[in-house]
Amino acid sequence: MLQIAMISTGEEVLHGDILDTNAAWLSRLFFQHGFALSRRTTVGDQLEALATEIEHCSLTSDIVVINGGLGPTSDDLTAQAAAIASDVGLEQSDYWVEQMQVKYQKLGREMPKTNLKQAMLPEGAELLENPIGTACGFAMKLNRAWLFFTPGVPSEFKQMVQVEIVPRLTRAFPKVAARDCLRFYTFGLSESGISETLSPLSLPKGYEIGYRSSLPFIEIKLFAPRGDEQAHSLQQTMVSLLGDNVVGVGKTLPELVGELLVKQDLSLTIAEQSTGGWLTSWLQDFPNAKAKLRQGWMLAANTEPEMATKDLLASALAIATAARDDTASDIALVSGPVHDEKVAVALSTPQGDWAQLIKTKRRYASNDHRNMVATVMLDMLRRWLDDRAVIGRYESIQRESEIFLPADR
Repeated sequence: MLQIAMISTGEEVLHGDILDTNAAWLSRLFFQHGFALSRRTTVGDQLEALATEIEHCSLTSDIVVINGGLGPTSDDLTAQAAAIASDVGLEQSDYWVEQMQVKYQKLGREMPKTNLKQAMLPEGAELLENPIGTACGFAMKLNRAWLFFTPGVPSEFKQMVQVEIVPRLTRAFPKVAARDCLRFYTFGLSESGISETLSPLSLPKGYEIGYRSSLPFIEIKLFAPRGDEQAHSLQQTMVSLLGDNVVGVGKTLPELVGELLVKQDLSLTIAEQSTGGWLTSWLQDFPNAKAKLRQGWMLAANTEPEMATKDLLASALAIATAARDDTASDIALVSGPVHDEKVAVALSTPQGDWAQLIKTKRRYASNDHRNMVATVMLDMLRRWLDDRAVIGRYESIQRESEIFLPADR
């Protein structure tokens, strides 16, 4: 079995100032291609420590990806560390100097002399192209391992991995079995509950199920041999077993809702009190949902003493109806204020209006609570658009009451 390692570099990564999204992305991508990582490590901007880690991984791994430290500043030490680990010198790549000059010329600027550092590579290294930035990558053999050095900027890193590195690996190791990864997302189920529901399934050889919990969703991944015909039918069986708590197959809940809104040509208005604009902001990242969002209102979320005597469901329904009428939208979603740890959420549609009074079964931090409530709102809309029961069942949420008012009342 191939031993594959990744070394992330930089004090900002080591000390948690930035999240190492590159490592997570590479792990997923490599796994799908059959190159599962066996080791990941992080080293700060320390020349000796980095050189030592590179040498160690070259002795214990077959493939090593080193990420970051290829910039023009004094704390970018990866090329120098690679040369030390390999006991060679650095040499200038005239080709890469020319490429950097061309990049700067296109920007109408003169290349700073400090960028020459980015063309200094360990002797004998193979240059890896970077069409986006000024940090070229490089590859070299050391001890038992092939080493691939990549820039830290995510867009540059991903481009280089996909275009330069993965093709080299698939050619060098043709017998490695690539995998497909079929994903779907659930809301309102626990990981243990999902696992128990799916436990009767008998997976074919080469198949594997993985889980990723990221509030408020649990992503389920079905890993299958590349191109295997059983994969999609098995995924559909899993989806059927988990029922209407599956909120997206191959896409997230906001993506699915956006597609359904566009397909059915329906406009949406959102009025938020307890969620404080969370849902409106969330949908901005999804073009279809954003295109069908007519207006987003953020209303005062303060709860007043007289709130205890008010009908929270009726109030949320009244706001939803007003939001639809005032904006001439087809649909309105509403979150009321938090009172006694309870929130009323409402959906107003041409077919009628639904509202439910909910309370999370455990206390969440403010942002997490807004996220949970916003997801309930969006799931109500998803269910209505998909012609399902609008009021769903969620293990993590307690429903205090609910109401439905048909349109012809």
